[in-house]
Amino acid sequence: MESLSANVLSALPELSATLPFVGTLNVAPYLAAVAIFVGLSVFFKGVLMAVLAHLRHLSSKTATDVDDVVIGALSGVRAWVYTLVALFVALQLFELPKMVDMALTGLVLFAVAWQAIEVALCFVEYAARRFLEKDEDGDGEVDPNAATAAHMVTLVSRIALWAFGVIFVLSNLGIEVTSLIAGLGIGGIAVAFALQGVLSDLFASFSIYADKPFRIGDYIVIGTDAGTVERIGIKTTRIRTLQGEELVVSNAELTTARVQNFKKMQSRRSAVQFGITYETPHEKVKQVKGIVQRIFEGIDGARLDRVHFTTFGDSALLFDVVFYVDSPEYSVFLDKQERFNFELMDKFAELGIEFAYPTQMIYTKTVS
Repeated sequence: MESLSANVLSALPELSATLPFVGTLNVAPYLAAVAIFVGLSVFFKGVLMAVLAHLRHLSSKTATDVDDVVIGALSGVRAWVYTLVALFVALQLFELPKMVDMALTGLVLFAVAWQAIEVALCFVEYAARRFLEKDEDGDGEVDPNAATAAHMVTLVSRIALWAFGVIFVLSNLGIEVTSLIAGLGIGGIAVAFALQGVLSDLFASFSIYADKPFRIGDYIVIGTDAGTVERIGIKTTRIRTLQGEELVVSNAELTTARVQNFKKMQSRRSAVQFGITYETPHEKVKQVKGIVQRIFEGIDGARLDRVHFTTFGDSALLFDVVFYVDSPEYSVFLDKQERFNFELMDKFAELGIEFAYPTQMIYTKTVS
């Protein structure tokens, strides 16, 4: 750059001018610097506008949205960035103080690195939306789990790009970055050990997204806790319990625990048992099975699996009933079971069959 500046200065004719407070001065380098600054600024602006116009013309003829991303990325190029670059090139005609030159160089490098990172992030966000944000349920809305995963990928990419950008700027300023990178590596290991709980939760959130054991809105049971999933974050998952409080569970714990997901249920199964008294006539005991079968024939959304007289209990003749309700909703299940209980009570009352309850019969014997 210095040799180029020297060649430009040597090619300029000498233009002397007398200025107040300055005296006689060769203004040719200053006029050349202004011309370079204005010329480069106009050139950069013209090239950017021409490229965008051409891309918009091509975009109108294609169905893909990749060209729209390119247009959006180039449209985000800030005018002050290429204006600063033009100013930096123009000032190379002059010998600036070392500190000023280093500060200006650092500012230009930082601006260029920042702009490059912003352009790269446009493509990262597009890739995250394209491959991660999906409508899993077909309801026209992006799955919140996928949106969280896309956000995490964008965040990690932003951190990595800024790390490379800082190293690029420092390296071009003549600062030795090898020891810095080594120090960052050692520091990164130490931080990883210190934050291993946080990092395990972070990677667990990716695992939850990839495996999809549950989604937002699902009713799940974890050990003795149960509730509806409200949010799946980077570190924790928030669950609203039936009592109304918010349960916060770490993602790492969720990937190692047994999780029951009731949202994926297609139907509910119930196994109930009831008993009738030993005094019930033999013929009426035989009728119980048919009574239960006829009751379920009249209940829509419920189907009987089996009913049997199974056991002679201590104080009752015991029957086992197993039935299914064709709905995952717990309230619907309770409605069907309640209806069966009421109708069974009505039928038994009609036939004079009594439900049993724990009793003891004491026999006494008189000894003469």
